[in-house]
This record gives sequence, C-alpha cells and structure tokens, in this order.
Amino acid sequence: MTRTENVLERSQRIIQTHTWGDVVWHVWGAAQLHQQTPLVLLHGGSGSWTHWVRNVVHLSSDRPVWALDLPGFGDSALPPEVRDADSLAPYVGEVLQAAFHGQAVDVMGFSFGGLTAGLLAAARPELVARLLLVGVPGLGLMRESLPMRGMLADMTPAQQRDVHRHNLRVMMLSDDAVITDEVIDMQEANVARDRMRRRRIARTDVLARVQSQWQCPVHGIWGAKDALYQSNLHRVPEILHRLNSFDVIAHAGHWVAYEQADAFHRVLGQIL
Repeated sequence: MTRTENVLERSQRIIQTHTWGDVVWHVWGAAQLHQQTPLVLLHGGSGSWTHWVRNVVHLSSDRPVWALDLPGFGDSALPPEVRDADSLAPYVGEVLQAAFHGQAVDVMGFSFGGLTAGLLAAARPELVARLLLVGVPGLGLMRESLPMRGMLADMTPAQQRDVHRHNLRVMMLSDDAVITDEVIDMQEANVARDRMRRRRIARTDVLARVQSQWQCPVHGIWGAKDALYQSNLHRVPEILHRLNSFDVIAHAGHWVAYEQADAFHRVLGQIL
C-alpha cells in the first residue's frame, strides 16, 4: 500500500454540492469538529489534497483537518467563467461558508492555494481566523520563467514520466532523492485533472496589493531553495509586510511541506 492510499484510508470523504457543481473534501479528525477550530488546507496549482499527504495525519492529532480539492482541480468541479485565483476565490468563500456555516476557520494555502486564500481573506475576512501562506506567488517577485517541459502527443508513458520528473525537479523539490515513483504518480494524476490552464495572475503583485484588507494574523513559511524565489527570498517579508511571522525551512524547495515535513510541522507547532 502506498503512503497516499494509507493516508486516504484514514480520512472521511465529503462531497459538497453547489449549483455550479460538486466539490470534494478529505477530512481527518472529524470527530473533533466541535472541540477545535478546523484547519483548512488549500493545495497548489495542478494539485489536489495530495499536496498535503505527508502532513494531514500529523496535523489532525489535535484538531480536524479539512483538505479541499479546489474547484477545477482533483475531484472538484470547475465553476463557469473561472480562469484564475481571483475569479476562484469567491467560489472558495462559498464553499467555506457552506461547510462551516459562517464559522471563521484557520486557512493554510500552498502556492496557488495560498494566493487564493489570501484573496479570500481580503474579500471575506469574516471566514478566516488565521491565514498561513506557504510559498505563495502574487508578490511581484517571481522569476520570469522556469525551464519547464511540456508534453508532446507522441510521447511514450516513460517519456511522459521523465517530463514530470524534470518539472518536479525544476519547480517543486530541491532534492532528487525525494522524487520517487510515488511522487511522480501523484504528479501525473494531479496534472491530468487540472482544468484551469494558462493561469497568469501569480506573476503579478496582486496579493501584496490586497494585504491591507486582511484582518487576521498572517504567517508565512517558505523553503530556503524555493525555485520561484531563488535570488529574492529575503524580500518576501519586505513586500508582504503584513506578516506576523516569516519562517524559512532549510533544505527544502517550493513544496516545503512535503520535502521537509518534520521541520514544517515544528514551525507550524510554534504558530498554531
């Protein structure tokens, strides 16, 4: 049994129906829902709940953890006219409103999910008790481009896996040893279900511009080797001046919660 299958077995799958389609949650520690503030996890672009596969069991030891397949990704429907994080955020607000009946919850977003969470916290501050941003874009600091590779129609399955391996190395993870067959399997499954292609807003400073609207504590966690911030990671707290704390985790790339899960959990323990 893979790690993903083992973790999934411990979860409760919740399907939430909206007029525009269904969204899917995976929940750990649901029995604690009325005792502790839920922690909502929003994954990165071309991802699903599996971006948190090394974290959910640990985090649910003392509180309920709700990992959402963002609308348009994983098993969740894509709402009409949604093309990027700015048009997605209102729908995520609708999802949280329905799931928690207006209760403010802690929201942690990774990369694109953090960008969406930040836009949501600005527009619907009553829904977010605490905002945790993990390697988020939208600060006007991203590199112009990364040497990513695309798929070609005539590629064999082995060649396609090589492309996924390359892209994980270039974008997501700093240590080649972490890019196992299981990680490539996750990447293949997630990319195949990404229905929100050609996103562009991440390269702007949209998140920096809305931070004055945040009304909750805000914390940032980055990997020291984040490929999106190779030469200017030190500028993140300068641009994102609304942060209450800014932690950088050594020996980790963009997908810090996976690559250095134990160190990530230690930092979260101090925050949460």
